[in-house]
Amino acid sequence: MPKITPSLWFDDQAEEAAEFYTSVFKNSKILKTTKYTNDSPSHKPIGSVLTVYFQLDGQDFAAINGGPEFKFNESISFMVPCENQEEIDYYWEKLSAVPESEICGWCKDKFGVSWQIVPKNIAEFSENPKAMAAILKMKKLDINELEQAATN
Repeated sequence: MPKITPSLWFDDQAEEAAEFYTSVFKNSKILKTTKYTNDSPSHKPIGSVLTVYFQLDGQDFAAINGGPEFKFNESISFMVPCENQEEIDYYWEKLSAVPESEICGWCKDKFGVSWQIVPKNIAEFSENPKAMAAILKMKKLDINELEQAATN
């Protein structure tokens, strides 16, 4: 079965983003970087980074420096299921860079990519009306508060 590889379009921050993401997630690495050449159809300088292929905890990603034509928005996000509050706090601290975009466990990083930093059992909380009401009032999710809401 084919593996799906998310591909992220940057203006010119693909390498910086890949380096940042691989520093945040364990078991991550940059796999390959390609450069613009004389034959590349672009306004980017020859020798500058074209693509970066990397893994985040075993998940393949690609990033391209394609120019300023496209921007990230919240219609696509990456969900990070966390084992405990310590993990939620860690990823939130590392990834959240736009406080006004924080809502219901969603945050946006310094590159404009949206992330969902959630407990691994988020589906169970989402099915519980009281826990879901609590989620809707939070920015960063608090597992203890969600568990209390779910049992009351």
